[in-house]
Amino acid sequence: MSIVIFGDLFSFPEGQAATNRVYTYAKGFNENGVKTSVVCFSSEYLDTPDGIADGIPYYHPFNQKKRSNNFLVRRWRNFLKYINTYKVLRKINKEDKIIAINTWSNLFFTHFIAWIYARLLGTKIITECSEHPLRNFQGSKSQLKKGNTKLYWEVKLCDGILCISQYLVDLYLEKGVNPKKLFLVPSTVDPSRFIIAGSKPLPQQYVGYFGSLTYKRDSVDILIKAFSKFSATHPDIKLVLGGFCSENQKQQLHDLFAQLNITSNVQLLQYLSRQEILSYITHADVLVMARSKDLESDASYPSKLTEFLATGKPVISFNVGEIANYITDNEQAFLVGPTDIDGLAAKLDLIFNNYEAAIQVGKKGKELTSNVFHYNFQAKRIIEYVHTL
Repeated sequence: MSIVIFGDLFSFPEGQAATNRVYTYAKGFNENGVKTSVVCFSSEYLDTPDGIADGIPYYHPFNQKKRSNNFLVRRWRNFLKYINTYKVLRKINKEDKIIAINTWSNLFFTHFIAWIYARLLGTKIITECSEHPLRNFQGSKSQLKKGNTKLYWEVKLCDGILCISQYLVDLYLEKGVNPKKLFLVPSTVDPSRFIIAGSKPLPQQYVGYFGSLTYKRDSVDILIKAFSKFSATHPDIKLVLGGFCSENQKQQLHDLFAQLNITSNVQLLQYLSRQEILSYITHADVLVMARSKDLESDASYPSKLTEFLATGKPVISFNVGEIANYITDNEQAFLVGPTDIDGLAAKLDLIFNNYEAAIQVGKKGKELTSNVFHYNFQAKRIIEYVHTL
């Protein structure tokens, strides 16, 4: 038996948070005896569309290396993607019966296409929900109505929904969804990826943040301002920031460094490979998970927090969403309010002045990644859930 992870919400094998969660699902399913393939449904132009990564077969049915200048050719190639996807799924199904297609998308049409494929193959559809499903429909009553209609039909077209938070489970219940369709799967992580290896990338001690470098969703500006206060008494410690940002956002960050007079104490990383980022994460002396308090934070659970915990290093996290459901301040990590600049600076000061005690807190945090957040444990639960549907 096999499971297919299908969608246009992630890239594979390289990507962001969604890709990391896909990896943990696929690896966990494989280790529990369920062969897993990843089918990327987005129309990406790639030199190598198909392959195997860490034992996980992946396919890009769009299968194009270069964008055509001809509109009709582009439309034809996009149409062929649907045919090629079905051929890939049918091939997988013949080799090892597909028991479920795990769908990842924000687009209703992708859910609809996945439902057609599932019916043709006689299998189940399990939808992944790691974000608030109505987050893009908050502008007006008409927008909210449109979002609720989309949500209604997406629920109709699936057999089960994997929710990353209890908030999302409760949201679906409020919408009248059958409780048997809902299954809570918290953030997942593969701790073996976060074992310290190689030499430290910087000679100095450093505080690390690795994720989207935005002010709105990730409150990186709060972290920078707190570090500025902390740096006044700890001038030898650096702040390392790594992650995606636009050129405008990059300039905004540099302007803030200059304004706070900490340019020499901050390193803003350019694009790095997965392995290079892992090196910076695992060798950090302290890791900070910054996040704004908003609708998205209430509904989701940051994957980078569980990754930071897996290092066993002291972790500071902004206390948003359901983080406190799993973590107690000063026990598994250090929690601060999402806008508390002084509180964050004080936590940094506390950790570096009492580093041995802080490491013990980090070890307690790592224990969570050996059970409740462990990819294999959660994958086994998902497989058992699929069999109940």
